[in-house]
Amino acid sequence: MRVFRISLLGCLLGLVAASSAMAQVHYYPETRFPWTQRADSGEDAEVPGWFYNLGITGLRAELVEDEPRALLVRYVFADTPASGQVEVGDWIVGVNEADFATEHRNGYGEAVFGGDGPIAEFAAALESAQSDTADGRLVLRLRRDGETREVTIDVGQDYGAYSETFPENCPKSQRVLGDLLEYLVAQQREDGSFGDAVHNTFAPLALLGSGEARYLEAVERNVRYHCRATRADDRRRFDLINWDYMAAALVMSEYYLATEAEWVLPELQQVYDHLHGGQYVRMSQINPRARETHPDDFPRGPQDAYGGWGHNPGFEGYGPIAMLTGQGALAYALMQRCGIEVDAKRQDAALEFLHRGTGANGYVWYKDQIGGGPEGWADMGRTGAAGIANRLARFPGNRYQERALAHARVIGAHPQSFPDTHGSPPMGMAYTALAANIDPESFRLLMDANRWWFTLAQCHDGTFYYQPNRDNAGYGGDSRLTASCVVAFIYTIPRHSLVMTGKSWDEERE
Repeated sequence: MRVFRISLLGCLLGLVAASSAMAQVHYYPETRFPWTQRADSGEDAEVPGWFYNLGITGLRAELVEDEPRALLVRYVFADTPASGQVEVGDWIVGVNEADFATEHRNGYGEAVFGGDGPIAEFAAALESAQSDTADGRLVLRLRRDGETREVTIDVGQDYGAYSETFPENCPKSQRVLGDLLEYLVAQQREDGSFGDAVHNTFAPLALLGSGEARYLEAVERNVRYHCRATRADDRRRFDLINWDYMAAALVMSEYYLATEAEWVLPELQQVYDHLHGGQYVRMSQINPRARETHPDDFPRGPQDAYGGWGHNPGFEGYGPIAMLTGQGALAYALMQRCGIEVDAKRQDAALEFLHRGTGANGYVWYKDQIGGGPEGWADMGRTGAAGIANRLARFPGNRYQERALAHARVIGAHPQSFPDTHGSPPMGMAYTALAANIDPESFRLLMDANRWWFTLAQCHDGTFYYQPNRDNAGYGGDSRLTASCVVAFIYTIPRHSLVMTGKSWDEERE
């Protein structure tokens, strides 16, 4: 799994740059990233760049700053609604006999998070065309060779439109989920793996979270893969192994809690022992190279970074981070429910690491320090991981539950950064939705604000696509699998089939 660090200075510069250019999405104009990035294999290898997918139309488009009310067509898939009607180089300037009304506001930063402008307007028109009150036809206003023309494409009504409560009580969501679950099963490898840590977390959790017995075999195969790939004394260095161990802990725990398969427990104990041994709690765990490679991050005392996890066991590079520490704290909470004897002091240390990096508004920063002021915010993946970890913590008193609710509510207050998070944005989306689910109102706000994304990310073949992002971790040959497993997981949340999605919460509260 490719995970990249963005320094606090870089984040702040990104916020400034995004705020100054309202019609933009690429943050590196000298390289034209992300438009120049390509997938070297998979369903998107034929596409000449990382462009916006425009839903089931078969179109891919670029956002251009100098054309703030238009979408530049950069690719048209064959045998799709748009093929034969729309050409590469066309400018989509409107839909349904009207020009786009607002300018692009799409990028990284508080001022430009979200899909406001032609993206959102296109999504709304596309979904409306598929509704049961329409005829399945979408009229596109194009500018080609300096002339404006209109073409009508048949997008059909097979999927329909999302309900007001999607993904709950929503026929479209259920159909999408059904298609995605079958796709995930088809992508599973012979050894039971789905690929990287993101896939090996959310593909099996989506299948298990569906509550459908027919997918248990695929989930078991993945659990057995995790068992073979993990051991208590695994001390590899510089392989980013903690991401794999977090995936193993969460999937194995939820599988045991769903099936009570006793063979899982000794294997889960191995994973716990590894996480316990790799959690940073002593300065003797520091890799001496860190003083040379990352002098500014080298701990200045025993409490710096205490209780967290980084990419690898102990402390190396820039040390423990909130995204992994949230997963570790969640893993402890789930393992405890499986009967594993969890060190309460270690679990509390992880939660306190997260709290040290939490602003007054509930937003979690990159590490165990507040990086942009008590009311600042940006991408929400870390906040989501911290939220669900606090929600499932079994400690007396209300402070952890209060923290969980604060995390959920800041997500609801700023839902527009949902598809644009650091490291692996799809992974961040999954954890953001998990934490928002703690507070029903926040979950509703999150889904409503990002309805455009779910509409446009769905491809003509039913899979979901990893839309352009400020980060490039995960875009490539398997990016459809990445987005598809995360969307499938999010759509299972209302079923409450997993402990992390709400199973047994009411009983535990009582």
